[in-house]
Amino acid sequence: MSLMNKRQLRKFIKAQVAELTPQQKLKEADDVFLFIENTQVFKNSANVMLFSSLPDELPTHHIIDRWSETKNVFLPRVVGDDIEVIGYQPGSLEQGSFNILEPTGDNVANPSILDLIIVPGVAFDRHGNRCGRGKGFYDRFLAKTHATTIAVCFDCQLVDSLQVEPHDVPVDYVVTHSFKSL
Repeated sequence: MSLMNKRQLRKFIKAQVAELTPQQKLKEADDVFLFIENTQVFKNSANVMLFSSLPDELPTHHIIDRWSETKNVFLPRVVGDDIEVIGYQPGSLEQGSFNILEPTGDNVANPSILDLIIVPGVAFDRHGNRCGRGKGFYDRFLAKTHATTIAVCFDCQLVDSLQVEPHDVPVDYVVTHSFKSL
């Protein structure tokens, strides 16, 4: 596949993900999160930020609840052009920006307490470069934290290389069903 611009890449990946069955999505998610749970990075992390997945992202809802039993779990909430870090409480999610389930309440945390951030995106390469949805929320947020970052995605979202711009913030690791840089 030749190098596409970000708009073309988003369209291409969206079509690839749309071909996955719900069973495939859950199988890949289970494999990815089981792998992460067995890493030293995860075991050493007390404060973990996840994301509430959209239908075209690796499913996270069952993981949010599972990990909240043993970790301090945080979720993002979009406020203006920024992401706030909110402590997760079961049953506290409501439809927020961009139709994403977001935590309610005023339990805002300082991002500096985070040990690990599980990062969504549209596409990634093996070097940790990330193509998001185009608004730059995660790039701005990740630039302000020193937490370990792990991108999680379906196999079809991993590409050979991405166009990188100066504002793009790479992740430390990328984990798919078939590829694990951790």
